[in-house]
Amino acid sequence: MASAVIPPFDRDAALTKVRMAEDAWNSRDPDRVAMAYSEDSHWRNRAEVFFGREQVRAFLRRKWDKELDYRLVKELWAYGDDRIAVRFQYEWHDDAGQWYRAYGNELWEFDAAGLMRRREASINDRPIATTDRRFFWDAPGPRPADHPGLIDSPQ
Repeated sequence: MASAVIPPFDRDAALTKVRMAEDAWNSRDPDRVAMAYSEDSHWRNRAEVFFGREQVRAFLRRKWDKELDYRLVKELWAYGDDRIAVRFQYEWHDDAGQWYRAYGNELWEFDAAGLMRRREASINDRPIATTDRRFFWDAPGPRPADHPGLIDSPQ
């Protein structure tokens, strides 16, 4: 998730930034993902609040140790000069084999170099049957271009 796309954002830049984030998170590589955040970044993820790139890495390691076979789809909701809002869904299963779909919204704020300095995430998980899964591609790895996004998927 390189920071080459820098503010101020137009629609194309915002769409690119969202897809870069989705692809990085689908890599499930905490080091790769953490490099998109400023050293002093501020995060709120569900009820957890933490600061800095090292805490981001630690959080992501814990997350992907628990959320197995994680696959994520993000969609641009809105953007401004240095801010982007997204909605997302991801699927994962626990070590007992129970699948979940997580629904959420994120608010992002970027510094002048294009690194995310603030991330606010609200997320809800819902248990689903294996037969209700929607996200199928080889993981870890990016969502293929021909795989439906959220707007194209049934809710």
